[in-house]
Amino acid sequence: MSDNWLTGPVLEQLNSGVLVVDEQFQLVYLNCFLQRHGSVQLDEVRGQSLFKVFSDVPEAWLRRKFASVLELQSPSFSSWEQRHYVIKLPHMRPMTSSSQYMAQNCTMLPLSDEAGRRYVCLLIEDATDTFVYQQHLQSTLQKLEHSNRIDGLTQCLNRRYWEEQLKLEVQRALRYQQPLSLLLFDLDKFKQLNDQYGHLGGDSVLIELSARVRALLRDTDWFGRYGGEEFGIVLTNTALQGAVEVAERLCLAVSSLAVTFNECSIQSSISIGVAQLTNTGERAHEVLIGQADVALYNAKRNGRNRVVAFSPGETEFLLKTTD
Repeated sequence: MSDNWLTGPVLEQLNSGVLVVDEQFQLVYLNCFLQRHGSVQLDEVRGQSLFKVFSDVPEAWLRRKFASVLELQSPSFSSWEQRHYVIKLPHMRPMTSSSQYMAQNCTMLPLSDEAGRRYVCLLIEDATDTFVYQQHLQSTLQKLEHSNRIDGLTQCLNRRYWEEQLKLEVQRALRYQQPLSLLLFDLDKFKQLNDQYGHLGGDSVLIELSARVRALLRDTDWFGRYGGEEFGIVLTNTALQGAVEVAERLCLAVSSLAVTFNECSIQSSISIGVAQLTNTGERAHEVLIGQADVALYNAKRNGRNRVVAFSPGETEFLLKTTD
């Protein structure tokens, strides 16, 4: 195949790769772009197998693609999203990409010469800029989604998202007739703690408290910040007795270890109200929160640093104390 028509100034200066192989997958032509990025010289590799010169190419996949192009005499395309690259070529953006290889959009075209010999032309477009942009976009969207769900201080769920999950879990529990329990707890005498150690000290305690609680929960539980120093935990597929046992472990974990802040040892405790889902109405999740809230009030009224389960007879909503 005469390559005079291939070696014109357009192909040689094109900022994309151009590669031509014959029906035996032997290299006929490489433009300057591929020679430069692939560290090969056309005069040295012409006539050699593509799979020998570029040993890292996906041989089985590329053979099928080329065979289809030759048989059907129809182009084929592969984007970087389907296969990041066909030929491993370095890119010029090592600091902004998670991959050291050029992202590639590849087009395979059928060719033939005057004698009727058939070839495949592989066009390689550098899509690294698009790949990097998509990476940054996805990272930004993930951070945005994370910030819409997570409380910035404690890294547990924020109230809005936590309540959404509570509603969904209540619906699921009612549909499949599975037990569901709710824990509401808050830090005892938090106002006094803030007054003594300042808000930074109070924040340190909330951060440490959240970490300890999270370590004792299952992946299927939903742990969220309900208010300033008040938190909620949705225990899926858990009846009241099991929920009380979890709550007691949490109480012990918080009270048994002090938090160090500015060389001060801060001792803290929590009070926990526990309720099991029994209401089947449209506002079942609100009823459940109210019941756990009443139990939490009783835990604080009865001395704090304790767990109290809601009793069905306690229907009157009581105002909580401020600490």
